[in-house]
Amino acid sequence: MNRLPRVIALLAGLFFVGLGFWAFFDPRSFYEQLAEFPPYNRHLFHDAGAFQIGIGAALLLALQWKDALAVALGGAAAGAIMHAISHFIDQDLGGKETDPWFLSLLAAVIVIGLVARRPSRA
Repeated sequence: MNRLPRVIALLAGLFFVGLGFWAFFDPRSFYEQLAEFPPYNRHLFHDAGAFQIGIGAALLLALQWKDALAVALGGAAAGAIMHAISHFIDQDLGGKETDPWFLSLLAAVIVIGLVARRPSRA
C-alpha cells in the first residue's frame, strides 16, 4: 500500500501535465475534442493549461523532492512561468499592457524562492 500514493501521484501528474500542454499548445483542438463550453476563448485555455501544468509539475516533483515547500514552489513556478507566457502570446486579446511583465516578475520571484530553497531529492 505504500507505493499506491506514489503511483497515483505519477499518473495524476502525467495526466495534468499532458492535458495542460494540450490546452496550452493546441487550445482549439482541446476545446473541440474535450471542453466544448461556448464561446471558445483561446486565452482561457492558455491560462487553464498553464495552471494544469503547475498542478502536474507539483505532483511529479513530490516524487523526487522531500521538501514540501520546494515542491510547492516548483509547481507554482511552472504554472507562473506558463501563465506569463500565456499573457505575452495573448496580448492581442485584451488584458492590461502590464500583465505580461508583472506576471513575469511574479514567476521570477517564485523561481528565486525555489533556487534559494535548494530542494533535496527523496
